[in-house]
Amino acid sequence: MSALTSREIQLASRPHGWPVPANFRLVERPVPELAEGQVLVRNLAMSVDPYMRGRMNDAKSYSAPFALDGALDGGAVGEVVASRSAGRKEGDVVVHGLGWRDYAVLPAEATKKVNPSLAGPTAFLGALGMTGLTAYAGLTRVADFKPGDTVFVSGAAGAVGSLVGQIAKQLGAARVIGSAGSPEKVAHLLDLGFDAAFNYHDGPARDLLREALGDRAGIDVYFDNVGGEQLEAAIAVMNPFGRIAMCGAISVYNSTEPPAAPRNLATAIGKQLTLRGFLVGSHQDLAGEFAAKMAGWLAAGTVRFDETVVAGLENAPQAFIDLMRGANTGKMVVTLP
Repeated sequence: MSALTSREIQLASRPHGWPVPANFRLVERPVPELAEGQVLVRNLAMSVDPYMRGRMNDAKSYSAPFALDGALDGGAVGEVVASRSAGRKEGDVVVHGLGWRDYAVLPAEATKKVNPSLAGPTAFLGALGMTGLTAYAGLTRVADFKPGDTVFVSGAAGAVGSLVGQIAKQLGAARVIGSAGSPEKVAHLLDLGFDAAFNYHDGPARDLLREALGDRAGIDVYFDNVGGEQLEAAIAVMNPFGRIAMCGAISVYNSTEPPAAPRNLATAIGKQLTLRGFLVGSHQDLAGEFAAKMAGWLAAGTVRFDETVVAGLENAPQAFIDLMRGANTGKMVVTLP
């Protein structure tokens, strides 16, 4: 194995504001020999996700910042091509956390074996993976969804948001509203079964959300992927005792100034709202329950998942930049042929 080399994407500099290609570097490195208990995985696909933008800053957060001049990491799915562990054999398909490279060497216990007969490999980065569990746990546990709720999802054409809306419909939501950034994405949400959707570029979010409510008095659950103005709009139209699951705030990830919104946070007091941030890692106990339900929904065709696929490790930085600009529909993945 010592003659094998692997390409990887390194962080060349920390972005200030929006990331640019010069912040990344493609390098080639030798693959180390396997130690006892390790596996060598040839990555088939990797994930680019909005949370990675925060890790590019040199700031304390829930996850350690990426190191300058070091390989980035993130969700990946691949095939075991060599193993020094009894728990993994050559040919196993596994998910793990060492993306942004062609080959990964890591402990076998840091991988999770998946069943490729259920779906293509990239599905285990999306609907059947962390993305899907984020949607399910955020909706059912963090937002305490109940049948008959009116649900609003921001960033609804993205990987997580598109699944949240569909899961809510499967679980008996009275009305599901989504926001997105283009007329094409709005049409796509309606095709996925959302009851209403709006393009947040078309006017003040509060007005657009009120219009999308139809004859409903307000919203009971807000699944927030965006923050900023849309969080403010949701607070304005929440019903008493409404619940907000704070999953992301992509509208402010590249800001160089503190966000102004939400300016109406005090409204949460009188309405007795719950605003709860969450990380999917705290809800791994739901993984089995989620996997069984999602596999059933996918098999029945009642939940669909979309992917925006970019080919080639060398194109991963641009895929990430495009993700931050909203160029994706559904999960953004990079395949590594």
